[in-house]
Amino acid sequence: MSERKIRVLIAKPGLDGHDRGAKVVARALRDAGMEVIYTGLRQTPEMIAEAALQEDVDVVGLSILSGAHMALVPRILDLLRANGLDDVLVFVGGIIPDDDMPALREMGVSGVYGPGASTEAIVEDIRTAMQAKFAQEPH
Repeated sequence: MSERKIRVLIAKPGLDGHDRGAKVVARALRDAGMEVIYTGLRQTPEMIAEAALQEDVDVVGLSILSGAHMALVPRILDLLRANGLDDVLVFVGGIIPDDDMPALREMGVSGVYGPGASTEAIVEDIRTAMQAKFAQEPH
């Protein structure tokens, strides 16, 4: 029996038009054997939550460079929960001030990555979190 592939949605919420980092992370996750869905630029929280539901993802990765993370992330988390996706892991990358990282983690964000973060570290963090999640699922 082969190991189940991790399904990841990479999204760019808000009006920020720069997606190079999101594409680099998406490619690294794909190259690591994960199934990756990239939603494209200028996604609303509602669009992201709906895509997560429709694509049956394990992980949502958000790339936010606009500074709107403290408004966008709670809304996305609320919508995921409202759709019954309480067990979906959420990671955030982009321009996130150090002072905001603890608050994001308290909201339920699994990992926060700033500019220059290692794609290997992101891959490993997702794998580690998913191994713990898969271990809890009934077989």
